[in-house]
Amino acid sequence: MGEYADIKDRIKQLRLSKGWSQQVLAEKLGVTNVAVSQWERGVKQPKMEMREALCDLFNVNMEYLNGNWNKISRLLSEDEAKFLDAKRNISDALRTDIPIGHYRIPVLTTVAAGKPIFAEEDVLQWIDYDKEPGDHVRACRIEGNSMIPRIQNGDTVIFDSELGWEDGDVVIATVNGDHATCKRIKRYADGIALLSDNANIAPMYFSKKEVEELPVKVIGRVTEVRGKL
Repeated sequence: MGEYADIKDRIKQLRLSKGWSQQVLAEKLGVTNVAVSQWERGVKQPKMEMREALCDLFNVNMEYLNGNWNKISRLLSEDEAKFLDAKRNISDALRTDIPIGHYRIPVLTTVAAGKPIFAEEDVLQWIDYDKEPGDHVRACRIEGNSMIPRIQNGDTVIFDSELGWEDGDVVIATVNGDHATCKRIKRYADGIALLSDNANIAPMYFSKKEVEELPVKVIGRVTEVRGKL
C-alpha cells in the first residue's frame, strides 16, 4: 500500500470489515449513500466532522483513517507499532485478492409471495455474495406459496434495483408505496399484471392509471433464488 493510503481506500476497507453496504454506513452517519460512494471513489472527501464521526464509528484514530501509517508508528511504542502493522496487513487483505464469498448483502424484512405485506427495510441477516454488489443488490425472504414450484416458502431471493425488466421476469414490486410482493410481471396495452407461478393464485391487474396513482413500482428484478434442499 506504501507509506500513505488514500482515505477513500480506508473508508471502504473499514466498511467491508463490518460487512456493511454503502447504504448502511450512510444511515449510521446520517448522510446519503451517494456521499459514501463519492468518498470511496475519491470524487469527494468527507469534511472534518464526518471524519471524526467515521473515527468514532470504527474506533480508529484520525491518522489511521487518513492512511498515514509510518508517521504515527514513529510516535508509538514498539508493541503498539507491531499491532498497527498487523492491522495494516488485515486492511491490505481486504483491499486486494478478496476471495469469493467475502462480500455480503443484506436480507431485508420478509416480502410476501402472495399476500403483500408492509415492506420495512430492516436487515434480518447478511449473506455471502460472490462479487462487490453495490447498494442496488439486496435480498429478501419469501413467505407464501404463490411462486411455487420455483420459489418456495422461506426461500431467499436476490434482486437488483438497477436492472430493467421484460415480460415474464420475476420482480419485487411495491403496491401503494408501502407493500411489496414477489411476482412475474407482464405488460399490457392498458396496464400491467403481477402474476403468480401457482395457478391457484389469481393475477393482480393494474390499469395505467392505477400504476401511476397507487403507485405500482418495480423495485428490483430477481436474479437468484437460494433455498434449502
